[in-house]
Amino acid sequence: MSGEISPTGKPSGPGSAPELRASHADRERAVDVLRIAAGDGLLTAEELDERLEAALSARTRSELAVLTADLPPAPSAPGATGVEAKDVVRIEQVHSGAVERKGRWVVPRRLELDVTYCDVTLDFSGAVITHDTLRIDVGMTGKTLTLVTGPGVVVDTDGLQLVHSRVKYLRTPPDHAPDAPVTLRVELVGQKAHGRVVVRPPRRTFGQWLLRRPTALSA
Repeated sequence: MSGEISPTGKPSGPGSAPELRASHADRERAVDVLRIAAGDGLLTAEELDERLEAALSARTRSELAVLTADLPPAPSAPGATGVEAKDVVRIEQVHSGAVERKGRWVVPRRLELDVTYCDVTLDFSGAVITHDTLRIDVGMTGKTLTLVTGPGVVVDTDGLQLVHSRVKYLRTPPDHAPDAPVTLRVELVGQKAHGRVVVRPPRRTFGQWLLRRPTALSA
């Protein structure tokens, strides 16, 4: 029968191919591209919110493609390309906006933080990891240093001197694999004065949120 309308609102028939449905993984990849683009200054906060909402509700791959058509693709996963980590990356910032490394950023072999009263977030849950140890030389005063871990990422704060500051470890979610092999050991050395250091697992992805198990009710 000709002239039928598909669920996407487009005519379908013998001569037209059906739209490919988007999976949770497809949506999450689009979300990664959007967040990285926003972090690079390619999208405003308002544009990011609008596109994220559209991405999470997209039903087809073509709907997702429209949202990222004017943006560069996210870097490939570890091992997919010949990505090489830098030996040393230094971040210097004073009384300015937040410092964030999220998405598929390449983890260097050593990171130097010289930051005064700026929040710093290092998210390793989607990072490109090419070696097993990262040393972070901390010279940070005020605000919060947040380390987002993931399966196989451990944080060692024994070498960090705390001055009017504290370290807070947030509880690992129940669906995290506690026996995952260590893929990256993050060693903090130096001094954190005032404020705090927070080590936490990543928040649930969109797919994990949909598939989350309801909490059992107590009798």
